[in-house]
Amino acid sequence: LSGTRIIYDRKFLLECKNSPVARTPPCCLPQIPGVTSPAQPSLVKLGELKEQNESEETLPGEQPGPYIP
Repeated sequence: LSGTRIIYDRKFLLECKNSPVARTPPCCLPQIPGVTSPAQPSLVKLGELKEQNESEETLPGEQPGPYIP
């Protein structure tokens, strides 16, 4: 392969971290809760309720099965 390799030094990269451009998300980014936008509390609560229901379904003295998301 041919081409120019661009090498950035540590100081430059640390300065870029505080740039307003670095803090603005791209305009066409899809909204994925917990990935590109903050996690929605309702989704988190649904997961907790599901785990709670699964743990209540196991009989006393019975080992719960492996967790499968």
